[in-house]
Amino acid sequence: MLNSAKNNKLIRWLTYMMFLMFAMTTDAVGVIIPEIIKEYNLSLSQAGLFHYGPMTAIAFAGIFLGFLADRLGRKKAIVLGLGIFSVTSYLFAIGSSFAYFMVLMVATGIAIGIFKTAALALIGDISRSTREHTSTVNGVEAFFGVGAIIGPLFVTYLIHQGVAWKWLYVAAGVLCTILVITAFFVNYPKTTVAEDKPADFKSAIKMLNNPYALLFSFGAFLYVSAEAAIYVWMPTYLMGYSGSAVLLFTYSLTIFFVLRAAGRFLGMWMMGHFSWSKIMVLFSGAIMVCFYCSITFGKEVAVYLLPLTGLFMSVIYPTINSKGISCFPKNQHGTIAGVILFFTAGGAAVGPLVMALVSDHYGGDAKYGFIVATVFAGILFLGFLYNLIAAPVEHRLREIEASEYKPA
Repeated sequence: MLNSAKNNKLIRWLTYMMFLMFAMTTDAVGVIIPEIIKEYNLSLSQAGLFHYGPMTAIAFAGIFLGFLADRLGRKKAIVLGLGIFSVTSYLFAIGSSFAYFMVLMVATGIAIGIFKTAALALIGDISRSTREHTSTVNGVEAFFGVGAIIGPLFVTYLIHQGVAWKWLYVAAGVLCTILVITAFFVNYPKTTVAEDKPADFKSAIKMLNNPYALLFSFGAFLYVSAEAAIYVWMPTYLMGYSGSAVLLFTYSLTIFFVLRAAGRFLGMWMMGHFSWSKIMVLFSGAIMVCFYCSITFGKEVAVYLLPLTGLFMSVIYPTINSKGISCFPKNQHGTIAGVILFFTAGGAAVGPLVMALVSDHYGGDAKYGFIVATVFAGILFLGFLYNLIAAPVEHRLREIEASEYKPA
């Protein structure tokens, strides 16, 4: 039997690998879409369902099924989600139609919504303070960032070898199966269940009346919308660039993902040593300035500043997620994680769409979409600035710290 320290370490690594695994699939969609357009003769909007479909499924699974982590316990919810993901991933090997693959993509989204909310709730169970919680979530999202690099590279390799893209999902299924088996040998902390009011999907709806849930969810929506401007529309905005930084232009998206992942590993340390409120103001302000300068001074400046935002974006979402979850008792962590996930996936779907509509209105120039993204970043900065000055979240975190977290 593993001792407590080794057990918690293994739980952390299992969580890291879960996030790496599903990032491999979700963030590889951009490379897969051109292939399915050719294979099935689809329009852009039809092929885009490969992105919007699972994102919508993740969103609704988060808000309607996130409570499972609080009601069933973290281990059962994680195994359930991973089990669905594993079976669905293997099924990619035997199908060939676009409709068949779309059903599987939606199923993987539901599975991700279940095990991601449970994994985030689990982090609260093994954390000794809200500060440690934030540091751990940054580590989890760092591994997500690594998966976001591995997935597209793996699909690109498969395509160059003449192998179908769908084998990415089979590979993810194998990794998922290993995680499920390993989970059976780990002792998960006991989940405190509210016996008088068992968690259900109504709990998530009611939670939207809580100002902390609503504000952190809105913050997640704003951040993800701004982030999506980079990985969805940056290549379009920079299209036609012919300046001196051609190499930087060619690998701009890869550089963004690498900086985002590296920044999250750095964030594990930063969040343990510095004020999270000050870091959020500094980094969200830097994103806003990078966006503003990129649309004001054009592609010659944007080719440098837009990839650089990966470094500043790195700690924003993990910290929003962590502090939002930490504002609630541990027996509600699955439910609040699901609520934030709903707005996260909503931002990933709605944000790029709004930017596209605005750009189309002005003749198809992606610059106007980035103006929208700058507004998103600006509102996010003002929110963090208010939090730094008025400190409403700090008061709430001190209350939760005293009642929910007991140092080892």
